[in-house]
This record gives sequence, structure tokens and C-alpha cells, in this order.
Amino acid sequence: MKLQDFLATDDKYGFEAIAEDPDLARQVQIQLIGLGLLEPPADGKFGPLSAAALKKFQDLIKIGETEFLGKVTAKELIETKRDELPKPPLKLGNDLASRILKYMQSKNYVVFTEPKEYNIVYVEGMNEDGSLNNDAPNEFNDRRIVIEVVDGIPKIVNHWQATTEPGSHYTFKPMNSQGAARIQFGQYKAWRVGTHGKAEPHEALVQVDDITVCRDFNQDFKRTGDKLDTGDNFGVNQHYGFDFPQNNIRVASAGCLVGRRREGHREFMAIIKSDRRYLANRNYVFYSTVIPGDEFVKAFPA
Repeated sequence: MKLQDFLATDDKYGFEAIAEDPDLARQVQIQLIGLGLLEPPADGKFGPLSAAALKKFQDLIKIGETEFLGKVTAKELIETKRDELPKPPLKLGNDLASRILKYMQSKNYVVFTEPKEYNIVYVEGMNEDGSLNNDAPNEFNDRRIVIEVVDGIPKIVNHWQATTEPGSHYTFKPMNSQGAARIQFGQYKAWRVGTHGKAEPHEALVQVDDITVCRDFNQDFKRTGDKLDTGDNFGVNQHYGFDFPQNNIRVASAGCLVGRRREGHREFMAIIKSDRRYLANRNYVFYSTVIPGDEFVKAFPA
């Protein structure tokens, strides 16, 4: 069965029937992916995430059909363009979570707006209260933040001390001859739940896809003028910092995104593993966004 076949019939396929037809399921997934309602791949397995995406499409378009695929849904799936799709409004205020999402929107980054779909954000050079610090080298003076949107309202689920930069040890003794890796500001879909480390292995988000880093060849702890390097094998993971002192990263980071405390990192991982996309697919690849605190606060002050 194809979507086009529904147009001339009164057939109604419940979600279980879609799941039993891999070719139809794949076609529906391709359309939903193109509309930005579902993430790749289109694997022909019509599970909870695909069903939720189809329900969301039907709700946004105000289709009378619910819990099934009929001629109206099929027609709209075929004809609707991404820029024609109504967007559920976000109710953004001037709180920290809202300002971060405003910044992300200004950069055209992906913002997840469904409950239990978490936005992982690192803000460089920012304190717990949202104020800026001097972003001194070799310190845990950045924030790791998880934001959830419920009924259009963003909230910070939790946040922790972190670093987005390598410490002095690996800046002066880099693991790469071109220089230590300092992640380029931006948004990347590149991390999967896995294990970090050998001396003290622990659950973490491990890099599995491309990110871009700045190679600090001149060892000045800055990105300015550094060579950009893109790849999927840098081992830039999101792990914990062994409870090292706030003012000394030591060997905790050679370029990873590191939460300072073990306990805080375990809290972070428990939240991430409750994400509905991970629960539906243990191989789900997470987005993370890294933003400069000074630029963020200047653009969206408290």
C-alpha cells in the first residue's frame, strides 16, 4: 500500500496496520522526516516515535482523522511543505531557559518542544545564576544545562558545573599534534549513550558523529585563528570530571564536555536516559548545543 492509494478509497489504516506494511511505514516516515517532525532514519519500523510524529502532524494540520491513516491524512502528507506546517507557539519569557531558547532560535538551531524530549545545552563562561564569569582557562566555569518544554513553556530540568574546554594539562600536552581540541560553538547531533574511559569507565554520552573543533596549536586557550577540524572520531565525549577542584581541570578534559562532579553527571545521565526517544531507541543519537556566554548574554540580557 502507498499513500497515493488512499486517495481514491475509504481505507483506514490504524497504526498497527501501518506497522505491518514496511513500505507504507517507510513512506510515511520519509514524509514526516521531510516535515521536521521525525528524525531519520526511515527504517520501515512504525513504532511509538513514528506514531507520535504522525499524531502531531494530524493535530497541527487539524485533520479530522485520529488514530488512523485515511485519505485526508494521506493527501496532507503528500502535499504539505515544511514551511507550510504550523508551528506550536513557545511561551518564552525572560527567564534563563527562555532566553537560551531565544538564542537557539536566533541561530536556527533545533529546539525540541515535546515533553520528555530534552535540549542539552552548554553555556561557556556562565555561572549558576546566569551571570557571566571571566571564563578563565583550566577551570570548571561553564554550565551544562538540560531544558524541557512542557505546554510551550521551557524549564531547566537541572544544571551543573562543567567545562567545554581542555585543561592546561592537555593544552600543553595535546593528544593530537595539531593541538588540543576546543569544540567550535554550534549545535551537533553526535552523541549516543555509551561508556567513557578506561581507568574509571563510566556511563556517558560518547561521540559517534561529526563535530567541529578548533585546534589550539599555539596553546593560547582561545579559538581565535585556530584551524578547524571536523570528524567523528575525536572522542569528544560528555562525561564526568572526577570531582576535581573547581579551579583545576587537571586531566579531566582533553576537549570533552565535562560535568565536574560524579554525582551531578549521574543525575545528568538519568535524565537523558528518560528521554522518550532514547526509551524507544537505545541507539538514539542526541543533539547538544554549545554557546558562548558573552554573546548569549549580550543578545538576550536578563
